[in-house]
Amino acid sequence: MSLAPNIIDISGLLEGHAPAVARVAVEIAEPCQRLGLFQIVGHGISRKELTAFDQAMRAFFALSDDAKNLVRRSRDNAWGYYDEELTKNRPDWKEVFDYGTESLEGRARAAHSDGVNRWPKGEAQLQRTLLNHHSACTRIARALLKALATSLGLAQSRLDPYFEDDSSFTRLNYYPRCEDPAAPDAPPIPATGHLGVHPHSDAGAFTLLYQDEVSSLQVLDRNVFETVQSEPDALTVNLGDMLRVWSNDRYRSPVHRVLARTDRERFSAPFFFNPRYDTLCSPLVGREESGFTPRFREVCWAHFRDQRSAGDFADYGSEIQVEDFLVDPGAPL
Repeated sequence: MSLAPNIIDISGLLEGHAPAVARVAVEIAEPCQRLGLFQIVGHGISRKELTAFDQAMRAFFALSDDAKNLVRRSRDNAWGYYDEELTKNRPDWKEVFDYGTESLEGRARAAHSDGVNRWPKGEAQLQRTLLNHHSACTRIARALLKALATSLGLAQSRLDPYFEDDSSFTRLNYYPRCEDPAAPDAPPIPATGHLGVHPHSDAGAFTLLYQDEVSSLQVLDRNVFETVQSEPDALTVNLGDMLRVWSNDRYRSPVHRVLARTDRERFSAPFFFNPRYDTLCSPLVGREESGFTPRFREVCWAHFRDQRSAGDFADYGSEIQVEDFLVDPGAPL
C-alpha cells in the first residue's frame, strides 16, 4: 500500500514572516503527532537547483571505485564514501557519501561521529553543487525549527540555541538494482531478501529528504509499512528522536526503511538536522505546568550520536535507541 503524506507549503517561512510561522505551525501539528512525517513545498530550492543536485549525486556514484575509495570514510573520519553501511548491525543494499559544512583539516573533533569533508579530486563543480544544497537545507531547517517550536507551544526561538555550531550533515544514497529484494509487505526484518535500509528512526531533530521519482521509502503506520509516494519538487520531513524527547513524546520519530528493487536504481539525499554535540536534550513541552511528568531522562547528544554511529560498523558495538531513555518503559507510547 502507498501513503500520501500531508503536503505543506512553507512559503514565507524562510523570510521569517510571522503569519507564515503561525500558519505552518498549525498545519504541521497533526502530521507530527500522527505520523512524524510530512512533505514541504515552497522551500526555496528551484527545480533547476534540484536537477543540478541530482545530477551531481549521480556523477559522484558513477566515479570509478578507485576514485571513491580515495575518499572512503574511516573510524577516524566519519564523513566520506562507504559501501558497507549497516543499520542495527544488518547490511544495507546501498552506497553512501557523507559530507557537511566545510571545516579545517586537523581541527579537534567534538565526537567520534564527527567528520571532515573528503572530496574527489578534479570535481570542483560537483563539490560546489553539493555544498550549495547543504547550505540551502540548513536555511530551510532553521526556519522550520521555529515553526516546530511554535507548534509545540514553545517560544519560536526556544530550540535555536541547541543548533549554534550544529552537527548536521548530508548523506548521498545510491541504491543499485538488487536481484533478491525483500517484498514490500515483508515483516520489519525480512527472513529472505535484501532491504535498501533496515528499519530505524533518525537520531537527531529532523531530516529533510530529497528523493528521485522512485518511491521506495516506507514508514511504519499502525504496525504496517506503507510506501511513501515521491512527489516532484517536494522535500520529505521526518522527525527524529531528539525532537521526540523535546516534545515529551507528543511528536513521533517514525520508524522507516527503504526497499531494494530489481527494476530501478534509486538516489536520495537526507539532510540530518542535528544539534551541537554538547547539547543535553530533555523534555520541554509541559515543563512549566503543574503535575509535569517527563517521559524521557536527559540525553547527551554527543553520546547518543556516537553510539548510534557505532552501529554502522559491525565490530564497534550495537546501536543505542531513544527508548533506552524512557522513564517508564512499560507505559503506553
